[in-house]
Amino acid sequence: MTTLVIAEAGVNHNGDIGMAIELVARAADAGADIVKFQTFDTSQVVARNAPKAAYQVARTGDEDSQYDMVRRLELSHDAHLTLVEACRAHGITFMSTAFDHGSLDLLMAIGVERLKVPSGEITNLPLLRDVGRRGLPVILSTGMATLGEVETALDVLRTSGTATDRVTVLHCTTEYPAPFPDVNLRAMTTLRDALGVDIGYSDHTPGIEVPIAAVALGATIIEKHLTLDRSLPGPDHHASLEPGEFAQMVRSIRHVEVALGDGIKRVVGSEAQNRTIARRSIVAATPIRAGETFTSANLATKRPAIGLSPMRWDEVIGRTAARDFAPDEPIEL
Repeated sequence: MTTLVIAEAGVNHNGDIGMAIELVARAADAGADIVKFQTFDTSQVVARNAPKAAYQVARTGDEDSQYDMVRRLELSHDAHLTLVEACRAHGITFMSTAFDHGSLDLLMAIGVERLKVPSGEITNLPLLRDVGRRGLPVILSTGMATLGEVETALDVLRTSGTATDRVTVLHCTTEYPAPFPDVNLRAMTTLRDALGVDIGYSDHTPGIEVPIAAVALGATIIEKHLTLDRSLPGPDHHASLEPGEFAQMVRSIRHVEVALGDGIKRVVGSEAQNRTIARRSIVAATPIRAGETFTSANLATKRPAIGLSPMRWDEVIGRTAARDFAPDEPIEL
């Protein structure tokens, strides 16, 4: 199965449509399948007195509120249409995460193929119901959630109209960047086994190692933040990959997919030619005369494997030589 790779452009456009279009281009160049943004009406999502998260303060300062910060990152209706066209031009799928009901309406109107429930909305019952009734495949991110909360969210989506087999659940650690000891990647397979769902991984760790490991563990979707420049101001740039790094991640994921294979242990084509060179035959350790008995003293096992397999050692010991054998000559019975 091919892993769906999502370049999470998110709000890394800093409210600049030109930068957003450039993120589309870079995501396509890096080999991502989807480039995803975030769609929201700040007044419907953030209270005016809501504090910033610690990571947001670290990256954007504490002079303004979370409301003011988020407001600057909104994308207009026209900006969404522009990005859809940019995605079409670059051969990559457009996607966005809706954080409120009006934003869901907007995304449905422009024809998105799937919906995303972000980690922070996994306990938002009205929004979960609205997503569930839309009839599209759903990606459910689970940062900050317990297994019970994930199960409850799945039940809401199911009873609202989205069957569980149309939901992919992403394991996630909601910190930017996420510390490696907090990743707990095995929880991803726990979600699969406990809930009977397709799984994926939304990554906030530095580097590319963890998403690659997630693919090896069975992730069907990988989501990773993309930025044009990690030093840019903004809440998420620091925990994002730059385009070259993102491209390396995609290449590595594709290599892992191929390397996983079908699970059948067999001799494969590239190694078949080395069997003769790397394996051994039973050979004469000393000169052996016709009629002499084969013993552990006059036999040895040496490369290449052009004679009797050493697995036949016990069969050969005690037999009589039918002819003379020179040292290193393969034994014949």
